Amino acid sequence: MNNPRRILIIRLSAIGDIIMASGLIPALRGLWPDAQLGWLAESAHADLLQHNPRLDRLHLVPRSRWRELRQAGQYGTLAGEIRAFVATLRAERYDLALDLQGLLKSGVWAYLCGADRRMGLGSREGSQFLMTEVIPRVMDDPRIGKEYRDLAVRLGARPEQFVMDIPVPEEARRRAAALLVAAGISGAHAVLAAFTTRPQKHWFDDRWAELAQRLRPRFTPILLGGPGDVDRAAAIEAMAEGAILNLTGQTSLTECAAIIQSAGLLIGVDTGLTHLGTAMATPSVALFGSTMPYLDTTRENGLVLYQPRACSPCHRRPSCAGRFDCMRVHTVESVLEGVSRVLHTA
Repeated sequence: MNNPRRILIIRLSAIGDIIMASGLIPALRGLWPDAQLGWLAESAHADLLQHNPRLDRLHLVPRSRWRELRQAGQYGTLAGEIRAFVATLRAERYDLALDLQGLLKSGVWAYLCGADRRMGLGSREGSQFLMTEVIPRVMDDPRIGKEYRDLAVRLGARPEQFVMDIPVPEEARRRAAALLVAAGISGAHAVLAAFTTRPQKHWFDDRWAELAQRLRPRFTPILLGGPGDVDRAAAIEAMAEGAILNLTGQTSLTECAAIIQSAGLLIGVDTGLTHLGTAMATPSVALFGSTMPYLDTTRENGLVLYQPRACSPCHRRPSCAGRFDCMRVHTVESVLEGVSRVLHTA
């Protein structure tokens, strides 16, 4: 293909996928160092991308505001803002759009940006008809970010150029350090990434509490999560009887990244913060069950615990009547054995 001058990456949402897809930034920079590189994402995920010096432009879809305008019946204002946003995209004159999400909502933006070449990753829901080329998603590669790495290689990049790229701004490091000092933490800490969007991906609250107690005194366990996780975090904190520092809902994404980057250990389920631990090269143990996004973290100090069952992976359709047997196989002892393995290689 002709060398593109202006490239737009489209991955609107899903924190974990944005983190994993960030490996395309250095890969594309190495392949076409003079190209302008933009990213289109929803504004809720700005923290992950806006501090990256290797991105020339970040376009943020104000999804919440547009939803509020629609609910208020302000259709004229909504239409005007969408037209202005599209005009801003088209003014960049992108000649290559990479739709990493492969959904209709992302494919429409690939089409509207005006790029002559539009490559969709596993495009479906009708978005395939808006693409000039559809790339199948790779399923047999065990490495983290497999489909995004495969796309980079198809474009001409070397596999080793694909490295997840989430910079942590210095201000976020300072705020995170101040938060830990205020909480009385001076030694090593371990991040517990216990929260995700689907119950079948969760581990069990009593096991998190026991794990936290077992990790002391070597580490101070810290619970991190978003505002929607506050109630469950409080329940785990109460069970742990003082063994956990609960910062759930109190940090931005960049502050979470800073705390994870400085951690001596991360243990988490299939959630964005767990993938962030891998991106930050923090010694990490990931607990998978109903999903299997990857088995190889590509880090010597990263380990995935996954014991498939006949129904695994069930993704969004569990058939175990709420027992979540695939997560129940992860005992506190087996997780601690995993911790020993990753710390031995750290």
